[in-house]
Amino acid sequence: MSTAPVPALYWRILGINGLIFAIGTATLALAPVTISSMVLLRELPVLLIGLAVMMLANALLLRASLAPLSRLTALMARMDSISTGDRLVAGESGDLFHLVDEFNSMLDRLEADRSAGTAMVLDAQEAERRRIAQELHDEIGQTLTVALLELKSVADRAPEEVAAELRGVLEVVRSSLDEVRHVARRLRPGVLDDLGLTSALIALPADFTGGPHVRRDVRTGLGDVGADAELVIYRIAQESLTNVWRHAGARHAELSLRQDPDGGLVLRVADDGCGPPRRAGAGIRGMRERAMLIGAQLTIGAADGGGTEVRLVVPPRDERRGQAPARS
Repeated sequence: MSTAPVPALYWRILGINGLIFAIGTATLALAPVTISSMVLLRELPVLLIGLAVMMLANALLLRASLAPLSRLTALMARMDSISTGDRLVAGESGDLFHLVDEFNSMLDRLEADRSAGTAMVLDAQEAERRRIAQELHDEIGQTLTVALLELKSVADRAPEEVAAELRGVLEVVRSSLDEVRHVARRLRPGVLDDLGLTSALIALPADFTGGPHVRRDVRTGLGDVGADAELVIYRIAQESLTNVWRHAGARHAELSLRQDPDGGLVLRVADDGCGPPRRAGAGIRGMRERAMLIGAQLTIGAADGGGTEVRLVVPPRDERRGQAPARS
C-alpha cells in the first residue's frame, strides 16, 4: 500500500504553519506595529488576530484534508458481509485520495474472493443435493416401490383379517414413498432441468400443501435466462414460499415473474401474513448470497396491505456480474 498520503499531509500542514509564522514575523518586523516586553492592552488585539488567523487556516486545511476519514468510517460502519458496490469517490478525497483508492481496491478484492468462495460453496451444495436426490429416487424410492408391490401381492392372497392389517401397512409404505419423492423434488427439481424456469415456478406451489392459497402470475417467453439465473430465481422463490408456509401465518400468497422491457427479470413473492422478519436468518442470508452471485438486487420488506414482499430484480444477462453455480 502507498505511504504517500501521510508525508504529503504532514508537509502541507508544516508548510501552512510555517507560512503563517513567516507572515506574522514579517508583519511585526516591517509594519509600524511593536510588541512591548510587557504586552499592553492596545497590542493584545494584534496577538489575538494572529492566533485566530493561524487557527482558522489550520482548521480549514485539516477539515478539507481529513474529511475522507469520516466518509471512510461511515462506509466501514454500514458495510456487512453481503453488501456490494458501496465505494467512495476518490476524486473528492483531497490529500487522502491514495488511501481511498487502496480502500476501494481492497473492497474489490474482498468482494471478488467472497463471490468466488460463495459460488464454490453453493456449487458444492447443489451437487450434493443432486446426489442425495438421485439416491433417494434410485435407492430408497426403488426399495419402497418393491416393498409396496410385495405387500400388495401378499395382501391380495392373505386371509381377510390379516389383509386388513397389511393394507394399513401398505398405506404407510405408500405415504413414505410419496414423501421420499417429494423430498427428492425439493432437493433437485427435475422440472427445472427438463422443462425450464417457467414450468418449474408454476409447479412449485404444488410442493406446499395445507398452507395459503398461492396465486401465480408467471410470464412465458422469457428468452435465454441462463442456467445460473434460473437456478438462483428458483431457489429464492422456493425459500420465499417455504418462509410463507412456516412463519408468515398467511391466508393468501402471490408468486409472479415478469420481464422488463430492458430484458431484466423481476421475481415477486408476497403474502398477507404477519409481516417482514425482524432479523435475517440463515434462509434469508442464503437468498442474499445467491442474488449477489449474479448481480441481482434482493429486497425484503412490507407488502402493500400488510404481510411480506420478497422482490428479486435480475439484470439482463449481458449486464450480470459474478458466477452462480451452474446446474450439473
